[in-house]
Amino acid sequence: MSNIVAIVGRPNVGKSTLYNRLTESRKAIVDDFSGVTRDRHYGVAEWLNHNFTVIDTGGYVANSDDVFETAIREQVDIAIEEASVILFVVDVTTGITDLDDEIANRLRKSNKPVFVVVNKLDNNNQVADAMVFYSFGLGEIYSISSMTGSGTGELLDEVVKHFEDEVLEENTRPKYAIVGRPNVGKSSIINALIGKDRNIVTPIAGTTRDSIHIHYNQYGHDFMLIDTAGMRKKTKVKENIEFYSVMRTIKALEEADVIILMIDAVEGFESQDINIFHLAEKNKKGVVIVVNKWDLIEKNSKTIKVFEEQIRDKIAPFTDVPIVFTSVTEKQRVLKVIDVANQVYQNRARKIPTSKLNEVMLPIIENYPPPSIKGKYVKIKYITQIAGTSPMFAFFCNLPQYVKEPYYRFIENKLRENFDFSGAPVQVWFRQK
Repeated sequence: MSNIVAIVGRPNVGKSTLYNRLTESRKAIVDDFSGVTRDRHYGVAEWLNHNFTVIDTGGYVANSDDVFETAIREQVDIAIEEASVILFVVDVTTGITDLDDEIANRLRKSNKPVFVVVNKLDNNNQVADAMVFYSFGLGEIYSISSMTGSGTGELLDEVVKHFEDEVLEENTRPKYAIVGRPNVGKSSIINALIGKDRNIVTPIAGTTRDSIHIHYNQYGHDFMLIDTAGMRKKTKVKENIEFYSVMRTIKALEEADVIILMIDAVEGFESQDINIFHLAEKNKKGVVIVVNKWDLIEKNSKTIKVFEEQIRDKIAPFTDVPIVFTSVTEKQRVLKVIDVANQVYQNRARKIPTSKLNEVMLPIIENYPPPSIKGKYVKIKYITQIAGTSPMFAFFCNLPQYVKEPYYRFIENKLRENFDFSGAPVQVWFRQK
């Protein structure tokens, strides 16, 4: 199950500081992905062996006063519907405001676990001031200072108790999620694949708040398609589209084996796409990039090459990713997307025999050994693949601590050159022999 922690609250209560604290500052418990800072609103965090996604709703509020409060209310409603746990952040220095009251009213009606997080508690004199927040009737309050981090550990101890860790019944078919920003053509590609012959579609019943699963079985393909496009619920929420689509994407992404990331040829590869790409990479998923609406681009012999290079620049260093150019409306290369996704699925599950690994990689390492540090030489003796959902390799050597990042990249590139891992994230470890 994907666990999403949404941070909600009115402006200037410290939501972003808390978000940074959970996803970045605590390097020991956190593995954040690099993205474009100004709109990185979601990251990965870990506490007590639970991985979860943190969303800072503040980053999604439009900056104009008239829609400001509406946008906040809207996001609280979406968070109630989509998140596993909600952190309702309030400010001890200002007490309860009308907007706090209104958010609390909405949260009281939800059946989600809500934690009232009283922020900016920088000294013990303010403990009494925090008591006023019990009047929300939302249960226990958690006093923290997101600047210093005090109180966040106790908060997270309680938060992780509410995570759903049961695994859904095992479905052995490959799972492909079609993700991307609104209006890139996700619904169209699903309709193009399914066609009018609706009897091949069997939506697998899940809980209502999960993605729609479609069993696709034709043209020799048999897999589950996770649809993040057609899942708008008829709520009273006038959806804050970007925020809503991110919530849905994260859920689908954590469930899938291969992510089909659709981008708009006209708009190009934007920061939100880069975020989704890195989230897929962090979660060790296979990735296929699909550039849709290619029929709208004026082309010459170099157009595809230039476009591909621009994308690969933005997703570096993991550039070994297949890119397919489609036009769903013109039915161009739609089935190729599925062929490529199947190939990436196989690459991600590829197992290389130990003898073959050593036969190919040891001569390369002999010719290009790791650089010596302080006169010490790293000698790599033996290589094996570790069991895992994506390709992982252990290189046994005498001094693993002396192997630096550039050499990790070099080894990864050599593995990719000699074995087909296109679209699959590869992990390399150096271990003490």
